[in-house]
Amino acid sequence: MSTPTPLCAGRVAVVTGAGRGLGRAHALALAAEGARVVVNDLGVGLDGSGGATEPAELVAEEIRAAGGGAVAHHGDIATTEGAASLVATALDTFGRLDTLVNNAGFLRDRMLVNLDEDDWDAVTRVHLRGHFLPLKHAAAHWRAEAKAGRMPGARVVNTSSGAGLLGSVGQGCYSAAKAGIVALTLVAAAELGRYGVQVNAIAPAARTRMTEETFAETMAVRPPGTFDAMAPENVSPLVVWLGSAACAGVTGRVFEAEAGRITVMEGWRPGPTADKGDRWTPAEAGEAATGLLARAEAPRPVYGAH
Repeated sequence: MSTPTPLCAGRVAVVTGAGRGLGRAHALALAAEGARVVVNDLGVGLDGSGGATEPAELVAEEIRAAGGGAVAHHGDIATTEGAASLVATALDTFGRLDTLVNNAGFLRDRMLVNLDEDDWDAVTRVHLRGHFLPLKHAAAHWRAEAKAGRMPGARVVNTSSGAGLLGSVGQGCYSAAKAGIVALTLVAAAELGRYGVQVNAIAPAARTRMTEETFAETMAVRPPGTFDAMAPENVSPLVVWLGSAACAGVTGRVFEAEAGRITVMEGWRPGPTADKGDRWTPAEAGEAATGLLARAEAPRPVYGAH
């Protein structure tokens, strides 16, 4: 029997926040399927403070030691210079760019009344601007390629969260940023399809530095040798497929990925509707809304709500 061709053979992938957790798992999984990988990470702490080169370097070395191609990148992808150099690193080192996995992020959890505006700005900066700028610079390259007659088969995988889809108590800024990433994904998919670019998002649940306290109890009761449902590596196979040519035609979609489960998320769409054909009075509007709510599907609860 012939050996199957690796899913990402010949492709070059960039993964942000790839020094640890989900990003590291994605980088290793892409490399295992034949991709050459630019491993981006600032090496910051859980709250975004500090910085170190070792996490990205260690992952790149791990890929090279396994026979793959990888280079570390330490730029801040929430800056124009860092995002531009990220794309340039892929092109200068490997001669092409096929897949962008936006994954970088950190947390500064607070209840809204205790949330500092500096914390709000820091979290939205890394999640939203840190998705927008790499996407912008990669898209500019792919558009130029398409206009030059070299139509890409490019893929972007953005990272949202269940917090962005449902909300999460104590995570107002994180939830808002992750919800924004979904909207950015939908717009990018609509705008960039003409240039051969597909854009999708995942909402993963896995054990990382950001969630290890949440899943500590689950890990404590897991019998040795059983399936580690919260391992970040469980999410990466979907990311690899979405980052490959095999997912042709799939764009503008959001997937939840957790343990052995993959779910296509279905977002806002019209539910029950009332149309008076004229302007409502406030009392009429309230009566109509009450009737519509009685017919509507109940929303899922916000994470952490009681």
